[in-house]
Amino acid sequence: MTADNPDATFFRSLEQKLHRPDIRRSRDAVRALLADAFVEFGSSGTVYDKASIIEALASESTAEAVLVPDIHDFAVLSLASDAVLVTYRSSRHRPDGTAERTTLRSSIWKLIDDRWQMLFHQGTVVPSP
Repeated sequence: MTADNPDATFFRSLEQKLHRPDIRRSRDAVRALLADAFVEFGSSGTVYDKASIIEALASESTAEAVLVPDIHDFAVLSLASDAVLVTYRSSRHRPDGTAERTTLRSSIWKLIDDRWQMLFHQGTVVPSP
């Protein structure tokens, strides 16, 4: 697949893999999904590279890891024949169903050696009303 006609379902599944606790805790799984030049501007304001985000996700608390977000307003835009921009809003909920946090997210996925890998990610917390 090229980015000329991106498959939103495919890219949504890639994004959702990085939300799953079993993937987040697997250094090998995260390593395979992220490009070597990966950079993240986290919702906390922290800037991560590939090595630091792999460690951060692997050491995430159980309570944090199980809060898999709901995804809304998912969109994919072709940037080049080998790159797409993904944007969406994620909402994490506590076990009682109340909203904990809503974040605007953007990712750039690049086709590298016949495999789609995340090159960039940014999360921006939406202030509570």
